[in-house]
Amino acid sequence: MMTATKVKERSLLGIKELDGSEISQLLNRTAYWDNQSEKLTPVLRSHFVANMFFENSTRTRFSFEMAEKRLGVQVLNFTAAASSVEKGESIYDTVRTLESMGIDAGVVRLKPAGVLQQLAEKVNIPLINAGDGNNEHPTQALLDLYTMRKHFGELKGLKVSIIGDIMHSRVARSNLWALTKMGASVQFCAPANMQAPELAAYAPYVSMEEALKADVVMMLRVQLERHSSGIILSAAEYREHFGLTEERAAKLDKGTIIMHPAPVNRNVEIDDAVVESSQSRIFPQMANGVPVRMAVMERALQ
Repeated sequence: MMTATKVKERSLLGIKELDGSEISQLLNRTAYWDNQSEKLTPVLRSHFVANMFFENSTRTRFSFEMAEKRLGVQVLNFTAAASSVEKGESIYDTVRTLESMGIDAGVVRLKPAGVLQQLAEKVNIPLINAGDGNNEHPTQALLDLYTMRKHFGELKGLKVSIIGDIMHSRVARSNLWALTKMGASVQFCAPANMQAPELAAYAPYVSMEEALKADVVMMLRVQLERHSSGIILSAAEYREHFGLTEERAAKLDKGTIIMHPAPVNRNVEIDDAVVESSQSRIFPQMANGVPVRMAVMERALQ
């Protein structure tokens, strides 16, 4: 059994707790896996991992499962309706049950922020954060950084604009922590009622016009379900003021790349033609998720 210190070192609960050298090591190992021609490299064939998704995300779960299977991992998938796991205790019981059955690591996605950190203190296996509330989404940030590094060669000195619902975005937070640790500068653009004031000390809020003057323009998914609560009035109004329309995209510098964590609401936060444009890196981002998660899984289990 791993010591508590070793378990902590091999877990990935958030980017905020990593230093720049650890991020670089993960990105370098991602490049290694990205360059492997063999689809199957079963270096972890004797390990069992449970993907425990207490919040839906088909895309992220498939990406983790593809990474795990390419490494030869024996995969168990657990999904649960959100209504049955709103209490942290039921999540804890599930994780402890799977731990007692002999899994070697757990990939966990859940809605309540803070529960994952509490779980990590109580179990003796590495845990990987696949998204927790509006706190962090570390593997998304790593694949975003890898996409940028692959395109630009290095991250230091890049200017990255993150546009959209910053308040509710774990992607924005993980990218902020990761990019600043790697020497890039981050600026936010958001409607007034979607700003996270506590992050303003780390990244300024700028106008849409100013946000387009960057090396990377990262659009966040509009959570359309927030219409009912009045946070956004309509998809059309959001697109008009904060969407990356074809007209706005045409004003981007030719060297600027466009990113999005997906799934994309086409013609809301980003126009359909822009998703498919030559400056878009949205589909390469998705592809890069697999080698990133291979690197994270290898770190957890070796």
